[in-house]
Amino acid sequence: MIVFDLKCAHDHVFEAWFGSSAAFEDQRARGLVACPLCGDTVVAKAVMAPNLAAKGNSKPAAVPVTQRATPDTPIPPDVLKAALQSLAKAQLKALETSQWVGGAFADRARAMHAGEEDHAPIHGQSTIAEAKALVEDGVPIAPLLIPIVPPEALN
Repeated sequence: MIVFDLKCAHDHVFEAWFGSSAAFEDQRARGLVACPLCGDTVVAKAVMAPNLAAKGNSKPAAVPVTQRATPDTPIPPDVLKAALQSLAKAQLKALETSQWVGGAFADRARAMHAGEEDHAPIHGQSTIAEAKALVEDGVPIAPLLIPIVPPEALN
């Protein structure tokens, strides 16, 4: 297997795995490789950082067998819970400096991108269609990984 960083015509960069370079070229030529953000099938290899091998006279750090996992290994519930709590805490900290704009998110983000409004960190709600349109127009957005309760819905 080989991994490539790919880039669509809209400058979205993403990663994809292929059986070989020839497999990538074949799938790309048949239009089977598409950008996961916009669906564009005009895709090319992006510039990648080289994967440099470790120094020949050094040993890799030993990883205890108990920490190795395979894709079929289930994640213990306590580990998953701790990871989600850590992620939620990090998101909450990031949102402390962000303003809730509710359903006006798409309009505000577009206005900031167009220079009609000062740039500021915001978060809010949008429809999938609004989010796709923002991405297609090059507006930098990202979904919140942990759902939040809108401030007006809090008791």
